[in-house]
Amino acid sequence: MQKPQESSAEDQELVSLFAASDTPAVSDALDKLGLHGQALNIMPLINYKKITVGPAFTVRYVPAGDPPQGVGDYIDDVAKGDVVVIDNGGRTDCTVWGDIMTQYAGIRGIAGTVIDGVCRDVNRAIADDYPIFTAGRWMRTGKDRVEVGGVNEPVGIGRVHVKPRDIVVADANGVVVVPRHRAREVAEVTRGIDESEDRIRAMIASGATLGKARKELNYHQLQRRN
Repeated sequence: MQKPQESSAEDQELVSLFAASDTPAVSDALDKLGLHGQALNIMPLINYKKITVGPAFTVRYVPAGDPPQGVGDYIDDVAKGDVVVIDNGGRTDCTVWGDIMTQYAGIRGIAGTVIDGVCRDVNRAIADDYPIFTAGRWMRTGKDRVEVGGVNEPVGIGRVHVKPRDIVVADANGVVVVPRHRAREVAEVTRGIDESEDRIRAMIASGATLGKARKELNYHQLQRRN
């Protein structure tokens, strides 16, 4: 088996910036900066307790031609720690991910998979604790129905524009995408939001009213654009 590529030093740095941040905090930071990155209706298979973070390896599917072409060999080129981001145009009539892909992705250290479309063989993904975020699940194969139209090009996921190597953050709440060139800025704003909310929680635990805590920490301005 071909050895997986290792992630770059910059990839590792950017991923580390979001390793402890959940999607609600990142979403608020995106709002504050006027960025749209919340993937609509792309949800986890189960309520994962961990946060999945990684650079996007993008894949675009199109209707199958005649003769049909391949559907999954791109995975050999995905680097360890990447998140596979698949644009199947929101189709729910055929799948683009199943148990063999799940097994192979886990072996290669891929961080997770995000699909604007559906997956199948979900029991394998759940048993392996392999994170999948998708518009749904259905058993019908995509073979001879769709084919890979391109990899590592801009795609659309849940009405969000995703470029290759953008930073994907996903958890039990859903999926957000951070533009790579704004990642450090988003991470800094996210940290500020997390710190403010931690202080609010500490204040109410110590007996303060929620109204007082929110007012003192400017809660209603945390995600508001400056």
